[in-house]
Amino acid sequence: MPDRLLSADSPAAAEALRQAGLRITRQRLAVIDAIRTHPHASVDEILEQLGAGASITRQAIYLIVADLSQAGIVRRLDLPGHASRYELDEHDNHHHAVCDSCGLVLDVPCHTGSAPCLEAPVPLALDVRVADVVYRGLCRDCTTTELPAASSRTGRGRTHEGE
Repeated sequence: MPDRLLSADSPAAAEALRQAGLRITRQRLAVIDAIRTHPHASVDEILEQLGAGASITRQAIYLIVADLSQAGIVRRLDLPGHASRYELDEHDNHHHAVCDSCGLVLDVPCHTGSAPCLEAPVPLALDVRVADVVYRGLCRDCTTTELPAASSRTGRGRTHEGE
């Protein structure tokens, strides 16, 4: 499976595709590399990162991230108020913090380390495998520069790990 250094230039990216039964294409390798270098990216941000000269369409990126998600190479994030975002699926159990003003997305280590990290307060009629936690608030930059009313809007997603 992918590791933190997975890049289009590394044999690990091709091997991850091969193990998943997916064809190794320039487009898939480019999307993997774009997600590796810009975690928590939306499809539009991936397209922007690949540049105008890339021979890939928005629709192709949607199909690629769907295939990569199904194969366990990429993890899809559905954060409230944002387009779906994608990160390499490192098969760790972590959560996310989202700035309500600028859209910054941060990785947050899980408190317990294993999924699911939360127990439902009442018995459920299903086997819980994942409990997603999303922390919301204002990042340090927005806390010092934004007006209080700005906390209700969402902006374009910035991303980095930790802060």
